[in-house]
Amino acid sequence: MRVVHCSGTAYEMGKQIGEACGDVLSKSIDTTLGILSRGHQTTVEDVIRTASKFIEPVRQYDPLIIDQLQGQADALNIPFEKMFTLRCVFEMSYYYKQIQGLCTSIAVTGKATADGKTILAQNIDWLNSYEPYLLHMHYEDGTRILALSLSGMVEYSLSSYGFGNCANSLFTKGDSYRFSLPLGCYLPKVMRQSSINDAMNLLKEVARGVGYFHLADNRGTMFGIESTFEDVEVISPINDVLSHSNCYCTERFQQEDLAPIILPDALLRRERVSALIKEAFGNITIDTVKGILTDHGNPPYSICRHSDIEKPAAWEMTTVASFIMLPEDGVMYITKGSPCENTYVKYIV
Repeated sequence: MRVVHCSGTAYEMGKQIGEACGDVLSKSIDTTLGILSRGHQTTVEDVIRTASKFIEPVRQYDPLIIDQLQGQADALNIPFEKMFTLRCVFEMSYYYKQIQGLCTSIAVTGKATADGKTILAQNIDWLNSYEPYLLHMHYEDGTRILALSLSGMVEYSLSSYGFGNCANSLFTKGDSYRFSLPLGCYLPKVMRQSSINDAMNLLKEVARGVGYFHLADNRGTMFGIESTFEDVEVISPINDVLSHSNCYCTERFQQEDLAPIILPDALLRRERVSALIKEAFGNITIDTVKGILTDHGNPPYSICRHSDIEKPAAWEMTTVASFIMLPEDGVMYITKGSPCENTYVKYIV
């Protein structure tokens, strides 16, 4: 796993990221623009122009992410708009009907775990041509973020304030599409908040369209939140457990859910996670969670996902990274690649 330590202003951190991960970012940009433009039979320039509609709303919401992306763009010597488009990949995939991205996430605490501590965990499933890397981010106000980046598109973060996040893609019917804030641009500010309650309150304001998140902290507080383009729903844990995949749990959102059509395995993964958690309830440890994340039930659409050779190359989804967070200890365990084939490495926020 490539690890980047960055500090200073947001622009300086962006430049440090760009200098350390320029090859990854360049490949990610080129691959993403290629998929979107070819899939919709349009031009790369059109994709960038469409994504640029988000720039001013994002600038108003969080100038720091704009500065960070400018630093990355300058390090790569590319136009800012091209770098910015990468942060809009989920919204652009939806807009251009090139929907992709799968994930399975877990949060357990209290009476569900062996020691009462909180554990967050997730398998990040994406195209195997994208490379994850890890950021140690030190902001000028003292905030520290340990952020697992999916090739510069979005981060899964553990904050020095004692809370972390998981995230899953959700898919609603296309006629409800809105140009709201992109997930990759609003999440960094959410994770810079000084408490889980402030982070969740901000998520309720800005999360719209294509994302599910759950947040959990070092005191056992946990929330989930599902979004559509017009609404959000906060999900409370049941028996100190949250689990999710890529289908809606909120009943009033389910009639708009595309997952049963395009991702029928999403429900299977969610049910499999629930069954495994129920089986180990009260005795869940890090090793238990590792076992869940390496589970191969319902192949080839298992929690630990491997490329399906029967699908086109552009749709060969695999588990590109897996993580386990312990907010109380400020620790994140990460594998690059499938967790059944790789060792979790410990990192401290």
